[in-house]
This record gives sequence, C-alpha cells and structure tokens, in this order.
Amino acid sequence: MLLVYSNLYRDFDNYRQFIAYVGLCPVHRQSGSSVKGRSYISKKGNKMLRNHLFMCSFTACAHNPQCKALYERLVAKGKSKKLALIAVCNKLIKQSFGVIKNGLPYDPAYKSRLAV
Repeated sequence: MLLVYSNLYRDFDNYRQFIAYVGLCPVHRQSGSSVKGRSYISKKGNKMLRNHLFMCSFTACAHNPQCKALYERLVAKGKSKKLALIAVCNKLIKQSFGVIKNGLPYDPAYKSRLAV
C-alpha cells in the first residue's frame, strides 16, 4: 500500500517530502517569543495511509530491531507511547524509502556510515 500511494517514491526527492505528504511531520505551535504550545503532527496528508502506518508501527516495535530500539529509547526518556509510535512510523518510512531508492534488500544489521 505504501508503494502504491508513493508511486515507488518517484514523486519524492527525499523521505522528508513523503513524511510531509502522509501528514506525519511535526508542527510547532508558537505565538511570538513567550507563548509555546505542544507540538503535534500536521495530519494534512492521506488519513488512511497514516492510519495503516500507525497500525504497522505496533508490529514493527515487536519485530523490527531498529524500530524496537527507537521506541524503547523514547519511552525511557519519558516521551508518551503515542509519540514514540509516530516516531516509529517515520522510521518505517525512512527504511522503506532507503530500500526502494537504493534498490537493495532490507538488512536488519545495517549500520549507517554517518552514525559513527
């Protein structure tokens, strides 16, 4: 489903554009320099795709080692479980974007060269 809505990511230059398209990018509420509200996701994208990604994040937390580590790290920091699941949704998009754009199979033991 993700590949159908994204047209195999041909319409997007980077994963950030697709995250914004889905409506999972954070929006910061601020008025002037003194009033700051809580951040939230934009929800301007495809509602059905966002809901499917959210449901997939539950399974990813159980079976995907990178997503599980991200979820546990955020919850240990004191973030809400829902916020951690949204972060897992974004992680799933980043993983699928990398696999499709690079044409390589998914490698659960992959370590980024930038994370050194």
